[in-house]
Amino acid sequence: MTTSIEKLLTEAQILPNELKAILAEKLVASIEEKIDPQITKSHLIEVKKRRDEIRSGKVKPVNGEKGLAAGKIFCYSN
Repeated sequence: MTTSIEKLLTEAQILPNELKAILAEKLVASIEEKIDPQITKSHLIEVKKRRDEIRSGKVKPVNGEKGLAAGKIFCYSN
């Protein structure tokens, strides 16, 4: 990381959690503005498809931590 980014990160880390959350929201929003609308549309379609699969019972949701752990095992075993 560059020195200016490291300095910014150090300053951000001492903020109260509420202000960190606001800063994070604003940073994410500034990135989202630059995302291709077609990508956003495709992502939303996929999210709705997966939601419907869960609601119908076609698939069962997986705990996030367990899913990430399984993904790591899969990646490292191949």
